[in-house]
Amino acid sequence: MKFFIHKLGCPKNDVDADYLAARLIAAGHQPVTDPVEADSVVVNTCGFINAAKEESIGALLDLAQLKMTGRLKTLYAAGCLSQRYGRELLADMKELDGAFGLGALDDIAEAMTESARLRQPVRQDVRLLAYLDWESRFVADGLPYAYVKISDGCDRRCSYCTIPQMRGPYRSRPLRSIVNEARFLAENGKKELILVSQESTLWGTDLEGRPTLVDLLNSLEEIAEVRWIRLLYLHPARTSAALIDHMGSRHKTVNYFDLPLQHVNTSLLRAMKRETSRATIEKLLEAIHERAPQAIMRVSFMVGFPGETEARFEELCEFVQEHRFDRLGAFLFSAEEGTPAADLPGQVPEEVKVERMDRLMTLQQGLAFGRNNSLIGESVEVIIDTVDSKGWSVGRTRGDCPEIDQEVLISGPDLRAGDICRVRIDGADGYDLVGTKVAESL
Repeated sequence: MKFFIHKLGCPKNDVDADYLAARLIAAGHQPVTDPVEADSVVVNTCGFINAAKEESIGALLDLAQLKMTGRLKTLYAAGCLSQRYGRELLADMKELDGAFGLGALDDIAEAMTESARLRQPVRQDVRLLAYLDWESRFVADGLPYAYVKISDGCDRRCSYCTIPQMRGPYRSRPLRSIVNEARFLAENGKKELILVSQESTLWGTDLEGRPTLVDLLNSLEEIAEVRWIRLLYLHPARTSAALIDHMGSRHKTVNYFDLPLQHVNTSLLRAMKRETSRATIEKLLEAIHERAPQAIMRVSFMVGFPGETEARFEELCEFVQEHRFDRLGAFLFSAEEGTPAADLPGQVPEEVKVERMDRLMTLQQGLAFGRNNSLIGESVEVIIDTVDSKGWSVGRTRGDCPEIDQEVLISGPDLRAGDICRVRIDGADGYDLVGTKVAESL
């Protein structure tokens, strides 16, 4: 059976899709890169916010058309949306042949083998997801980086979030499992590992011996072929001094602090149940500046949470202006079914959310463009992600995560994907940079 997996959502979901692909190949199925060529399609859905749900449903409906125009025999939904709404998906979408919750790899492989049409969702206890022990993973791209999931689930009860409902309680992957997968990825050409979870800073607290995140980083840094290690999702309430010190030193772990701050107004943070305040956030930022002075900080904020008045939004903007963050992302509050925040008073009208988002990102745009212009003439370290037929390549600095941060367009001799080299910045094009290779790979 030829299969195609349509990936949606976050990098954690993409890793799940790679595990599924490996399981299907082990069952004798063949991956294809175009859904038109597939006998069976799996949409790995996302269910985090309303926009993600709509995108998942839209993808299912679009791909269902191949049953009439192509060779498609079966269409399956998997992932977060199926975990939460599998029964509803099957009831509302007659084109769908099955809905599988998280980790149902064996069930999907069996259904695909038999071209089965299932009218009941397949789910299992998320606390027992076997793929956290890792046996095999499909690597299809030639990119020099890969995401590595170090845990799943979440124990926090942020008032706006449905992740604990979908993915269950927090479970750290064993250190040996993570290192084995990292070695496999390094053997397959990956130079940069990007560690992802719902909350990376909590890793190890539920394992025997209570290893720390620094212990994990030290183990991964021993893999010779790995050059950069990047951490995502550092909860501001648990980012320790030991971790800051490690990231601020010249280890393979890059000094890139990805901090989902969500807001800065203490009353809103309390309503979000974020376990932080403006004072604790400012103390953390000060500690990072002192202990890791070359750090790149990427923060994310939520716009339009219930109770966000104009004054509280202005407080956020003034905070951004004051701290001049290197990277900043933002998203609109989404009132998710079953979350306490959906029923809070002071819901912000959608048009106000959008207008505030525009103002915040316009503010950040001016700060980012100014910072990029200041780099012109400087020499920076860059990892090359891709090279085209004309000799141009696209890369990133240590301070840039793929898919979410800015890029560097590079010209010069002997450009190869995966190389890390020195690049002179010749110009800035908005959020991106343009440069010339000036030194051989390090």
